Amino acid sequence: MRTHRCGDIRLEHAGETVTVCGWVDGRREHSQHLAFIDLRDYAGIVQVVVDGNHDLRSEYVARITGTVAARLDGTANANLPTGEIEIRDCTVEVLSTAEAPPFPMDERTDVDETIRLRHRYVDLRKKRMQKNLRTRAVVNSAIRSAMEEQGFVEVETPMLIASTPEGARDFVVPSRQKPGNFYALPQSPQIFKQLCMVGGIDRYYQIARCMRDEDLRADRQFEFMQLDMEASFVTQEDVFGFISHAIAGATEAVTGERPTEIPRITWDDAMERFGSDKPDTRFGMELVNLTDLFAETEFNAFKADRVMGIRMPGGAEFSRSKLDDLTDMVKRWGGKGLVWMKVEAAEGEQGGLTLNSPVAKFCSEAELAGIAERLEAEEGDVLFLVADRKRRTQHLLGLLRIELGRPPVTEGGFNYLWVVDFPLFEDINDDGKPVPAHHPFTMPHPDDIEVLETAEGEALLDVRSQAYDLVLNGWELGSGSVRIHRSDVQSRIFDILGIGAEEAQLKFGFLLDAFKYGAPPHAGFAFGIDRVTALLAGEENIREVIAFPKTQSGADPLTKAPTPIDTSHLTELGLQVLPEEEDFS
Repeated sequence: MRTHRCGDIRLEHAGETVTVCGWVDGRREHSQHLAFIDLRDYAGIVQVVVDGNHDLRSEYVARITGTVAARLDGTANANLPTGEIEIRDCTVEVLSTAEAPPFPMDERTDVDETIRLRHRYVDLRKKRMQKNLRTRAVVNSAIRSAMEEQGFVEVETPMLIASTPEGARDFVVPSRQKPGNFYALPQSPQIFKQLCMVGGIDRYYQIARCMRDEDLRADRQFEFMQLDMEASFVTQEDVFGFISHAIAGATEAVTGERPTEIPRITWDDAMERFGSDKPDTRFGMELVNLTDLFAETEFNAFKADRVMGIRMPGGAEFSRSKLDDLTDMVKRWGGKGLVWMKVEAAEGEQGGLTLNSPVAKFCSEAELAGIAERLEAEEGDVLFLVADRKRRTQHLLGLLRIELGRPPVTEGGFNYLWVVDFPLFEDINDDGKPVPAHHPFTMPHPDDIEVLETAEGEALLDVRSQAYDLVLNGWELGSGSVRIHRSDVQSRIFDILGIGAEEAQLKFGFLLDAFKYGAPPHAGFAFGIDRVTALLAGEENIREVIAFPKTQSGADPLTKAPTPIDTSHLTELGLQVLPEEEDFS
């Protein structure tokens, strides 16, 4: 139906007869018998000159044939790739009429997200969404090429599986043939990709759809896509190489620049310096340990397991109400409070600096001087201190650092980072058993395997694992680990977790049974394609790179999902919906 796309016509096409198809982006009346029409398709916009009697309104779909000509002197539009030409002597065919769009199509106009998603088919026509979805396609293509270059084979794994414990709630599907029984939708292909290793696939990958029933946020949806990979006879270093090659290829395909070698940081260092296991390294404001300065303090608030601080350059301009708001924020995050100190010039001939704070009178001169020195305080700064248990102090200051210093997603470049040596266990539960930080098939760090034989209680939290994360600008892109393939190590982990043989068989039987028949050493990784695409596209929310996402409440304004199911369908499935409890409040 067309000879060219709207956005592809240039001055070298002058004199040619062309046919273009698209949506009417705008109309400008030149005279009673002449109108300028901006016609738009996914490639861009071209100006066409038509008879003013043609009824061409916003978002009408039209097919226009005419002759390409250079625009008159002084009328070229330098902001358009097609701005040097226009199409004249046109014949017009209206392919489809349209009602007025539900919102302005101007990219500069803010539109409520629910309205955008309700009419997503219109929203997708915008340049921003066209760019984002095509960026996503480029990322997918580059990933596939990179994995296949490295000898990986794409294998599809099932969507209807048995429920397995993976950290989030499963979405479940009732079985019509076996009423009262349910399939689960996969949170990841974890079990199946390990079975592929037992099956000798050697190097598996998949651009996999995963489902997790968890609260949504800017970097999380119920449904998401990830690059999933697993390889046999490899080490952690090999996995880093595989994934680095894929992520570099995707980045280069979008930006034209290939990242250099991705730096690494241990989990302990990340928490100590940034207060986060997904640190944003585009800016400073690193955490500083001040605990030893208060070994003999008289200030009760600083008699804590850990005292740490950060420096906010220029923060002395903060009003008291702003500082009070930050203090309240830290309390909402679970902290006991926040100490702030404004750095000012000291009075008198000796000069120097002084720390102005409501708590300064409770600290000794040596303590105040130590704070200023450790935090490298300069006039006009504000210093923030938190005292609490070690991990909580790190966490609270890490959140505050992001709140105060994180630059917009479009600034600072792309700072990829490997975070390594995660703890094997993240906490001790109420029964005194450790909680796995990853999953119970994660191989302990080789230097800590012997420690597992004797460690108990809190000492287990110091055991490291061969688990690793890939981080970009403060977003966790993905995680992976070297898997346990030795039965003695797996038995010890299950014993520590309090998982007996019967429970292990019930939860993981099909994987454990497979391991009896010869499991190669293997390791894997997965990273979120939605997340990496959003960051490469300069978006703060992954909903902007997904064609049909859910809102933060989990609703789909377009299809109205989730919706009730017909009673006859429920009966066929052997289900009954309980009535909602009445609210007597």
